[in-house]
Amino acid sequence: MTDSRQVTARPYPFAAPDRLNLDPHYAQLRRDEPLSRVQLPFGEEAWLATRHEDVRVVMGDSRFSRALSVGRDEPRTIPRQQDLGMLRMDPPDHTRLRRLVAKAFTARRVELLRTRAQQISDELVDEMVKTGPPADLVEQFATPLPIQVICELLGVPFADRDKFHTWSEAIVSTTSLSADQIQNYLENLWGYIGELVAVRRREPIDDLLGAMVRARDENEDRLTEEELVQLAGGLLAAGHETTVTQIPNFVYVLLEHPAELARLRADPALVPSAVEELIRYVPLGVASAFPRYATEDIELGGVLVRAGEPVLPAVGSANRDGEVFADPDRLDLGRDPNPHVGFGHGVHHCVGAQLARMELQVAIHTLVTRLPGLRLAVPEPELTWKSGLLVRGLAALPVTW
Repeated sequence: MTDSRQVTARPYPFAAPDRLNLDPHYAQLRRDEPLSRVQLPFGEEAWLATRHEDVRVVMGDSRFSRALSVGRDEPRTIPRQQDLGMLRMDPPDHTRLRRLVAKAFTARRVELLRTRAQQISDELVDEMVKTGPPADLVEQFATPLPIQVICELLGVPFADRDKFHTWSEAIVSTTSLSADQIQNYLENLWGYIGELVAVRRREPIDDLLGAMVRARDENEDRLTEEELVQLAGGLLAAGHETTVTQIPNFVYVLLEHPAELARLRADPALVPSAVEELIRYVPLGVASAFPRYATEDIELGGVLVRAGEPVLPAVGSANRDGEVFADPDRLDLGRDPNPHVGFGHGVHHCVGAQLARMELQVAIHTLVTRLPGLRLAVPEPELTWKSGLLVRGLAALPVTW
């Protein structure tokens, strides 16, 4: 059995991201070396889990801990170590915080928001049609939709969207911002949320932020002031950043697969299944993140992971595992079953998964049905891609119809 003392770490990520293509090195590792030793640009060495089965174990087994990353030189792609709140906690502390926000993201509450999300989507498309093509789908549709939804859910003024959308980049930046800019943006974000918290105390409102303030004030042992501010700020930032990125990513992939797009246009009832497949197929992250630390010696994928060693779950690789997904590199909008791990697994499964699913379904359904002639307005090589971020995404997506 292999252990860390017998293996030389390879540099990771393996290469710069190429649009939305998954690095082919993952396929080789899944076949020949499912747990490999890697060295990220910053932090200590780690194991990289690439198979679906192993990734689920790392994310779901309580013998792998996020809390043990505190005080360690966590493997990462960015120079700084971030205070990630409940993303660096284990139960019961994690459970204490998650329970406060989970009620806002139940399937029932999200479905109540669907009508409003559809209304916002239709208004955005109406404005695009009125102005006429070409349109930038990133700026005119994909960005305002999730921002307005999360604003209404949390109780944050939509008029402030440009400010907090800018500040939110600090959470996903690798090299796009300097260390001073990141610190400044985070301080601005926390300060902004702190002001909203003060307003809620003076003028209570029945929204998510108001409910969190009540939970803090009525049960002080359950939520500190810092936890309240950072939790709300994290929800605001994470609640729109990834969906803002994935809407244009999904549209781009559909346009690159005209047969599947035609299938979806002919049968819009496929949209929920299509969204699940796009979540599986489209890698969001530039590299694996959020390592889990072994709390004891554990055998995983033919490797002895020693207590205290970090393991990175490669979600994008797990979602292309041929042992789980037939013809895994093919986009199949009707794929069933589809046990992807795009929203994670275990206690850190994305708390906003239901909201993201709903927004992505509404967005794709609206674009497919309202703009059946949707197509790129520029040659594909002219598209511009974001850089210096933890996530992959288009800087702009010029379309016509």
